[in-house]
Amino acid sequence: MRTVLLASLRVHARRYVAALLAVAIGVAFVVVTAALSSAARDGLVAGLDEPYAGADVVVDKPPAEDAVRLLDEAAGHDADAWLVGWTMQPVARDGTVLDAEADIAQVPDPADRRWQLLEDGRFPERSGEALVDDDAARAAGVVVGDRLTIGTGDRALDVEVVGLAESPSAFSSAAVWLRWDDLVRWEDSLYVSSVAWAGPGDHDAEVAVVEGIARGGDALTVADFVRRVQKEVNNGVDVARIVLLVFATIALTVAVIVINNTFAILFAQRARDLALLRCVGATRRQLVRAVRLESLALGVVAAAVGAVAGLGAGHGLVALVRSAWPDVLLGRAEVGAGWVLGAAAVGIAVTLLAASLPTRRVAGMSPLAALRPDDSASVATGTGRRRLAAGVATVATGFVLLVLSVVAHALPALLVGGVVTFAGVLVLGPVLVPGLIRAAGTALRRVLGPAGRLAGVNAVRNPRRTAATAASLLIGVTLTTAVLTGTASARGALDGLMDRDHPIDVAVTSPAANLPDDVLTGVLDTPGVEDAVAIRGVVAEVEGADGPVTVLAPEAGEVTHSPVLATDDRQLRVSRELAADLPRRVTMRVGDREQELRVVGDEGFGDAALVTPATLAELTATPELRAVWVRATDGADGEELGSMLTALARSADVENGLVKREYVDLQLDVMTGSIVGLLAVAVVIALVGIANTLGLSVLERGREHALLRALGLTRRQLRTMLATEAVLLAVVATLLGTTLGVAFAGFGVEAMIEPVAAGADLVLPGWQLALTVVIAAVAGLVACVLPARRAARVAPAAGLALD
Repeated sequence: MRTVLLASLRVHARRYVAALLAVAIGVAFVVVTAALSSAARDGLVAGLDEPYAGADVVVDKPPAEDAVRLLDEAAGHDADAWLVGWTMQPVARDGTVLDAEADIAQVPDPADRRWQLLEDGRFPERSGEALVDDDAARAAGVVVGDRLTIGTGDRALDVEVVGLAESPSAFSSAAVWLRWDDLVRWEDSLYVSSVAWAGPGDHDAEVAVVEGIARGGDALTVADFVRRVQKEVNNGVDVARIVLLVFATIALTVAVIVINNTFAILFAQRARDLALLRCVGATRRQLVRAVRLESLALGVVAAAVGAVAGLGAGHGLVALVRSAWPDVLLGRAEVGAGWVLGAAAVGIAVTLLAASLPTRRVAGMSPLAALRPDDSASVATGTGRRRLAAGVATVATGFVLLVLSVVAHALPALLVGGVVTFAGVLVLGPVLVPGLIRAAGTALRRVLGPAGRLAGVNAVRNPRRTAATAASLLIGVTLTTAVLTGTASARGALDGLMDRDHPIDVAVTSPAANLPDDVLTGVLDTPGVEDAVAIRGVVAEVEGADGPVTVLAPEAGEVTHSPVLATDDRQLRVSRELAADLPRRVTMRVGDREQELRVVGDEGFGDAALVTPATLAELTATPELRAVWVRATDGADGEELGSMLTALARSADVENGLVKREYVDLQLDVMTGSIVGLLAVAVVIALVGIANTLGLSVLERGREHALLRALGLTRRQLRTMLATEAVLLAVVATLLGTTLGVAFAGFGVEAMIEPVAAGADLVLPGWQLALTVVIAAVAGLVACVLPARRAARVAPAAGLALD
């Protein structure tokens, strides 16, 4: 058997090269997907982990007294501890208040624990020195060397500005950073987001130390803490986990299908060879064993080639996307050994399985039966009917899982259901694809004459070969369509959600005194402001509230992304946080006037309350300028705009919805960047896959083509026939893949997006889907060029001599 297989390797080298290429592509795709998913994950949490670099433990939201103990006792445990949090204090220069409520936070004492990015000057090295946010300093006219007064009364602190910096994360920013020995004086007014702890032991040992000091807060790893924050920011959706799970499922599915389809065609060609070996005395055991050893060697070599190629392509693709689209903000590509070994194991395992099953089927048949033409795909045979029944059952099972994913909003059910449904379509391929090709080929047969008629007949004469050839392109089109449609739907739904939750880009609201009359002019002159409107109101006493409440009466305007109005004269709209502390009906007083109003919780307009203009007129005859609502220009920087407006209206509160919108846009941009990379790989996979299977198909039909040439078919007509076959396959695969992709995207919207954004609709990106159809048809045509030229160059006599 060894001699026979070595002879087969010499004679049929193209078959083995095609098989090796298929396995290598499958393995490489898994590794490339790992690189893309890691870059997407890193981009999704961009900046969130910067303040915790080097930490062993992150304590999430500990009480302020526990945070103080952790920082005070860290040195005794040979550890570093630093706080991510702030206190709100007034900041003044030369007696002039620059900011009535500035965020004052800690800059870590050890140099290697500082996450702030220094723009000018240096970091504070001793008590009485401060680091100021670059945007806040620019807005207030603060420069290095200025002296500031932070706080009031006996806790007031005079500091020198020694540096300007910015934070890489919007969730750990501040206006002023101080050393801990200065910040601790306001410990009773600290809001603590987290405390980072880095000690000499491992994570478990440091958790024990931390829990012995602090009784509140959860002790987490940096990765777990960042994942929790990222999930909270995205309304409870763990986007990073979804990216990883979806990408991994896609990669494994594509790898399995590409390898299996190539081996299906390869062993369809070898079936007669294996049957002849059985006729001359080879036993079933010898055939199965020989093919397994051959497949194992092929799989190992191909897996090694694919892993190396995947590593290079993955890092290169991420670098290309980052350089071509810098706004996408993909992170670093880091592929762990587990991914590489897992991809190689999948490639080897699928190779063994894909080779063993058809070999066992041929070896289990009598030699004479194996030499007959394969009609197992025909529904007229028992095997064909069983295949049809299995395909229908598989599609039905997948559909049930997809429906279950919508009902239970379960991502695993969605992924498994999609894979099972697609597998069922592939099982039905020998029946489904030829039927569609017959329908599509009618017009071509009339236009192209004999070549067109032959193409239509040849494309459906071997249904299993036809289905396997179309499957390569079907994968790419289905994946591309589903991802494009899903992304368009997600962006539309999240845009609507952001419009609802953050209808105002920036709301400047004065809780203490009316705003100056010229503040609207100053806001309109601020760079980054497209439009702004003045909102009048009054300070009122609201039953159940801790203190006075600023009440506004906005009218319909163009600066909001969605209506922010009290729609009933007996309605009081307040933040959901305040609504939770108030009774359902409250009495609101302004002087000797009062109104009984119904409380409604809402978001997006800060700490103010909203009433109708008619209700405000009943409460006061002289409403004051209490707020300015701002619509930002496209591309405006949220943090910079917020800082400038804070400096402009120093006594006001600034509700910056633009920053929150920007972070969601970042999530979508990262997803888009990773998807662009994934789709690029999918297109290459589809092109190489269809070229590979078409090449094998042409190789299998060498004698047939030679006979057609001998009967009078010209080289040009032969090339036209093969090109027509390829286009027919491409068009059918594209239409079927587009239908499947849109259907999968529809289920994905219902299962993943609808729970987050109620009323989410399926959005069809028309021109993108049309472009996908065109590219797929061109890909099919390009893929057949080399096989068609090779077939046309073979002389009829030489072709008829092929075995």
